[in-house]
Amino acid sequence: MIDDKLLQYFETFLTEKRKLLFKKVLEERTRHFTVVLEDIYQPHNASAVVRTCDIFGIQDIHTIENKYNNSVSRHVAKGSQKWLNQYRYRNDGDNTKTCLNGLKEQGYQIIATTPHNDSCLLHDFDITKKSAFVFGVEAEGVSDYVMDTADGFLKIPMVGFTESLNISVAAAIILQEVTTKLRNSNLDWKLSEEEKNIIYFDWVKKTIKNVDKIQEHYNLNVK
Repeated sequence: MIDDKLLQYFETFLTEKRKLLFKKVLEERTRHFTVVLEDIYQPHNASAVVRTCDIFGIQDIHTIENKYNNSVSRHVAKGSQKWLNQYRYRNDGDNTKTCLNGLKEQGYQIIATTPHNDSCLLHDFDITKKSAFVFGVEAEGVSDYVMDTADGFLKIPMVGFTESLNISVAAAIILQEVTTKLRNSNLDWKLSEEEKNIIYFDWVKKTIKNVDKIQEHYNLNVK
């Protein structure tokens, strides 16, 4: 639960322009779609996807680390990682199962992005259901477990000799398409007021230097 008085105190360290920007961006955030990265070992690719999620208003990103540790390059992500909720799955060999089961419990359908079977073409994708788009490494793609348990498959139409796109490019194309359709729809895709308040509070704290010391000073004065 958010301490409103503490939030008001923290807000005194921000400009009005900054506070308005946070609230404007939050109005465009969504959890109707989310992104899952499975064993992406190239930091520049994972970081580019993080940046893409921020650009298109995807608030949550899930990283599965069965074989490789996921790391974000600040140079590539351009600080976008600060504004997203990132969930890492790296406890055991069943990380993919843990991640997908959790998402299904939250009402998401699991959509494997793959060009190698009878996938739905991107422009035909039904945006009405909450969807988690799973991206795997280039060439290998998503794991057999994802393919076996996915609720659907999605591919980007391609007419050249090359069969696959770089993961960061594929994510950008897919997210641009589905979020544009989402914002032009009548679906209830926005965050709830409670979700926006929680994220806003988190963003405010991340913006303030030495926030822990400032909060400690505040607590002492309140007492």
